[in-house]
Amino acid sequence: MIETLSNALDWLSASLVVVLMVPLALTFWRMVRGPGYADRFIAIDMLTGIAVAIAALTAGTTGRREFLDVAFGIALISFVATCALAAFLERKGSRR
Repeated sequence: MIETLSNALDWLSASLVVVLMVPLALTFWRMVRGPGYADRFIAIDMLTGIAVAIAALTAGTTGRREFLDVAFGIALISFVATCALAAFLERKGSRR
């Protein structure tokens, strides 16, 4: 019973990683075609969110906790970068 559940979770995690490739591709396209800096940075922020999800699913599939550390690191860097860009855009907007 436990082995069957483990196989089902492995299959589900692998298929969810494949499903996450669709928003990954669409977000990458938005980053390339974005009309402004804010649009491109939001796309990069979403790409990092998808990368965190893929790392978490990989941790579940492989059973290695190191992937959760990678996901945490990506999320932390993304948060700091988002705060930095918000401060940059705020200063840039006040100069006009």
